[in-house]
Order: sequence, then structure tokens, then C-alpha cells
Amino acid sequence: MSPRRYIVDRTKGVMHIEWPLFGEMSRALALKVARAYDPELVVGIATAGVIPAAVVSAILDREFHSIVVSRRYRAETVRETPAVLGSAPTEVRGHRVLIVDETCDSGATMRLAVAAIINAGAAQVRTAVCFKTGSFEPDFHGLATQSTIVLPWDREVLVDGELVPNPMYEGV
Repeated sequence: MSPRRYIVDRTKGVMHIEWPLFGEMSRALALKVARAYDPELVVGIATAGVIPAAVVSAILDREFHSIVVSRRYRAETVRETPAVLGSAPTEVRGHRVLIVDETCDSGATMRLAVAAIINAGAAQVRTAVCFKTGSFEPDFHGLATQSTIVLPWDREVLVDGELVPNPMYEGV
């Protein structure tokens, strides 16, 4: 199986996010949330969404959990489709929940996470992303852009004990 690659529309640009900017984006996102919503729990969408979710959770001083929503390749449609893997945290029952992901484009992943958290009995659910890159409107976002986002933890991967450029972003 060959490595997955992102299709990049170069006319929309590429944003390479460095750790300091990511930290400031997470801080700004937490402040936006705090001004308008008081979550009792923060749920990060694994895998990449748990990183900003953990930061937002720490800044808000709220309990942190995660949910795994992953993309599965479907040969018959030649597309990746998100699916909830595992179950939503039982701790959400009866609580106000903030679901956090790193980016959001079509909203397919976020919608699945929201449905899983609601089905698990959350009293109220709001959504937040660092980067809004498409048509989906989360309740809170740090920055809206159509650019492809390359996050600091995605830039390199370990291959044979060496850090190398992530093949998903080949040519970006």
C-alpha cells in the first residue's frame, strides 16, 4: 500500500504552521470559547485534534477526553470517508462538551463526532477548530483560510529511525 498523499490546490496556497503560532492559535481559541461557552469537558478528535484540544482543555482548566474519528479508504468510491472508531467517552453524559479538532473542511469528521457525543448523552455540544478551511461552520475557530494547513507535528515522520519529510505532503 502506497503512502497517502494530500491533494493540494496550489491556487489556494499552503500554510506551514510553526509551534509558536500553533500555541498562540490554541490560546486564542480557548479565549474565544471562554467568552461565549462554559464547557465542562473538552473532547479532542484523535489523532491530530487531541493536540489543540489538550491545550484548550489545559487553558480552560477542564477535564480532557478523546474520541477516535478516522478516515477509511473506500475502494469502491475512491474516497476516504470518516468513521467513528470505538465509542464516545461515557463521561460526557449530562455535561456541556466542547469538541475540538485541528482543521475542518467539509465537516464530515466533526458531524460524526458531534453525533457520537450527543448519542452518548451530552447535555450540550459546541465545536471548535484551530483552522476553518472549508464550508463547515464550527461554533468557534481560530483562523479561516482556504489554504492547505501543514501542522508542526505532521511535517516530519520517523522512517528507519530518521525524521524525514512527511510523504503525505510531497511537493508541498
